[in-house]
Amino acid sequence: MATSPIYSWPEPDNTDLVKNGALAIRTLGNAIDTTMGTMTPKSIVDAKGDLIAASANDTPARLAVGADGTTLVADSSTSTGLKWAAPSAGSSNTAGKNGVLNSNFSIWQRGTSVSFAASTPGYLADRWYIVNNANQALTVTRQATNDTTNLPFIQYCARIQRNSGETGVGTLSLSQPFETLNSVAYAGKTVTYSFYARKGANYSATSDILAIYLATGTGTDQNQQGSGYTGQTLPINTSATLTTTWQRFTHSVTLGTGITELQPIFTYTPTGTASTNDYFEVTGVQLEIASSASAYSPNGATFQGELAACQRYYFQDAVAVLNTQQAVASTTVYEVYYLPQQMRANPTLTQTGASVGSSNTSATTYTYDATPASPNKVGFYITGGASTGQVYLYRPIQLSAEL
Repeated sequence: MATSPIYSWPEPDNTDLVKNGALAIRTLGNAIDTTMGTMTPKSIVDAKGDLIAASANDTPARLAVGADGTTLVADSSTSTGLKWAAPSAGSSNTAGKNGVLNSNFSIWQRGTSVSFAASTPGYLADRWYIVNNANQALTVTRQATNDTTNLPFIQYCARIQRNSGETGVGTLSLSQPFETLNSVAYAGKTVTYSFYARKGANYSATSDILAIYLATGTGTDQNQQGSGYTGQTLPINTSATLTTTWQRFTHSVTLGTGITELQPIFTYTPTGTASTNDYFEVTGVQLEIASSASAYSPNGATFQGELAACQRYYFQDAVAVLNTQQAVASTTVYEVYYLPQQMRANPTLTQTGASVGSSNTSATTYTYDATPASPNKVGFYITGGASTGQVYLYRPIQLSAEL
């Protein structure tokens, strides 16, 4: 019996009998299978996978499957010549991969603790909308995750909590409506919706369930949790079972070709009377065009870029300085305030907290000029002793172009 020159595979001699051919082929095949099944990547193969040459250092070794999110790198100190390694700092952040804005709940222009009266919906952390169909009050707060083991170093999360003692048991929904401009890119694509979530010690949902939806529509710039969607479908309609430890949940689906609206939604249905820790927390929400979940990445490459994207929908300035003036009457001037970011649409003015005020003038009345407002600037009429040459302040200015 002859042998091959490199791996000493058994080969038939020229004088072997034909009747032994099947056995010889099987013996050779088994030897090749054993060697190639444990071959290290130091061997050289062509595009078809055929062996061209092999290093004398080839040893029976196989690289184990890597952990999620790791990458393959060369390492001459290992028996395989390769190893799995975590991405270099920042390399897992891919701007624009994740369609969800403020997905790690780091931006809270409205404040990091937002209270909602019974059956009163509204926005909380930037771009996130709450609906409490229950006849109950609730509080949404920013919390530190305090977990670098089960999370990919995400600093903050949102806590959606029934106020202790509340007895309403209607659904509570947290969602983010995408505008049409950002939704159409997902039409006809396979997408993966992923997030991290955990529950409080007194989370009262039956079987610790958090309902998960991805709603789509065919209208324009609607809020599914507000006015509803035209042509609504729910391509993702499932649930997650929460524990007090952070878990990542992923769901993939192919969306319809005609969709023009998207909205990821979390829904919690409480039971009984709320105790002190009746809440769920969520962070690292990601919607990407992919057939499986990749490593979490925020929408923007930088915090400033993400803030600017959020300010397209909502902007707040604690003290707005109004000093581009035009006199329109003896005691009335028109002031223009230029916005740092172009907003989605002409904004509406909302104000809570401190009242309007002025500097170096006795002006007392500020009137928001809603009709000629634009996505780039807004105006105010100021009367009551107002005059040009003065600096006027508006405390605070809050402008919304939300869906």
